[in-house]
Amino acid sequence: MLIEVTDANFEELVLNSDKPVLVDFWAEWCGPCRMVTPIVKELAEEYGDKAVITKMDVDSNPGTSVKFGIRNIPTILFFKNGEVVDKQVGAVPKTILASKIDALL
Repeated sequence: MLIEVTDANFEELVLNSDKPVLVDFWAEWCGPCRMVTPIVKELAEEYGDKAVITKMDVDSNPGTSVKFGIRNIPTILFFKNGEVVDKQVGAVPKTILASKIDALL
């Protein structure tokens, strides 16, 4: 299941997760973000029990975006044990994101 994270629940859902977490930083007006959304939804279905797959709207949640230095979107951060362990900027094929998740499992 794809989870929407916010500034308010980021620590609970991402930093305190006992599973690897993918966070897709996006915005409604961003064309490449709209290309990545279906891929992220597929990953959420496929990895639902092994990893936490989330999206965060940068316009609605500026605090977390600034904290992690999100300057370009889409930016996808991969967290493990509350730490950023990998990063992907821009639209990429599903296989690249899946391999990054697999490396954290």
